[in-house]
Amino acid sequence: MSISFDLVVYGAIFFAVLLLVEGVYLTVFGKSISLNSRVNRRLEMLEKGKNREEVLDQLRKEMTQHIRSQRIPIYAILAEKAQRANIAFTPSQLIMMMAALAVFSYVALTLGTTASGTIRFGVSILMGVGGIYVWINNRAKKRMALIEEQLPDAVELMVRSLRVGHPFSSALNAVAKEVPDPLGSEMGVIADEAAYGRDVGEALKSMAERLDMQDLRFLAVAVTIQQQSGGNLAEVLAGLAGVIRSRFKLFRRVKAITAEAKWSGMFLSAFPLGALVMVNLLQPNYYDAVKETQYFIPACLVVAGFLIANIFVMRSLVDIKV
Repeated sequence: MSISFDLVVYGAIFFAVLLLVEGVYLTVFGKSISLNSRVNRRLEMLEKGKNREEVLDQLRKEMTQHIRSQRIPIYAILAEKAQRANIAFTPSQLIMMMAALAVFSYVALTLGTTASGTIRFGVSILMGVGGIYVWINNRAKKRMALIEEQLPDAVELMVRSLRVGHPFSSALNAVAKEVPDPLGSEMGVIADEAAYGRDVGEALKSMAERLDMQDLRFLAVAVTIQQQSGGNLAEVLAGLAGVIRSRFKLFRRVKAITAEAKWSGMFLSAFPLGALVMVNLLQPNYYDAVKETQYFIPACLVVAGFLIANIFVMRSLVDIKV
C-alpha cells in the first residue's frame, strides 16, 4: 500500500470523524438545539412548565460553561469557539468525545493503513482533537452569522416598541418573544437578568464580550450612554440599526466580490496536493527513477516549503479587512 493511498485513508477517516460527531450531537439533543424553529428555545422551556428563574439559571449555565473550563489544557484551544457556538455538550462530554474519536481513528487507521503504531497514535490524537475543533468552529461561524443577520431586525423591533411608549425592558421582552434563536434566547436572558435587578447596559456588554461581536458592543454602549446622560433612545437605536444594516450589507458585498478569489486560492492551494496523490495512485512508480538520488529529499522539502508558503500567500491575498 503506497503512502499516497494512506493519505487518502487519513482524509476519509477525518471526514468520518466529522460526520460521527455531528450525528452524535443531533441524536443526543435533536430538535432542542435546532436554530430553524420560529419559537426560540427559551419560550419553549417556559411553555413546558419551567418557571422563569429555572430557565434563566439553565441558559446562563449553558452560555458560560465553556469559558469557565478554559483553564483545562487541551480544552483551552476551543473553549471560546464552543462558547460562541453555544455547544450543548458540557466540557467534560466534549473531552470524552475527543477521546472516543481518537480511539475510533486509531482503530480505523490500524485497519486501513500500514503506518507504524507511533504514527497511528499521533494521527489519531490529532484527528480526535482536530475533528472536534473543526466541527465547533463551523457551528460557531454559522451561529454568529445568524446573530449578525438577526440583530438589525431586533434593534428595529426595539425602536418600534420604544416609539409607542414602552420602556426599554418591554422592548427587550418583545425581542425575546418575537425573534427566533439564536438571538431570541440571548435577548431573553438579558430581559430576565434585568427583571432580577442586573443593569441592562452591563448585561448587553457582557453578551457582546462573550460573543466577541462589534455590533453588540455598539448596542451596549448606546444603551449605557442613554442611561447615564439621558436622551431619545429610540432615535439613537434607529440610527444604530441603520449602521448595523449598512455594515452587514457591506460585509456581504465584500464576501460576494471576493468569493471567486477565495475559491481560486483554495483551488490553487489544494491542486498540487491532489495532483501528487493522483500521480501516486495512477502511476505508483513515477518517482522510482529519481527517489534514490541525493537531491530527492531536499527537493521534496523545497516543494513542501513552497506549498506551505503558497497557502499563506493565497490566504493573505483574499483576506479583505473591512
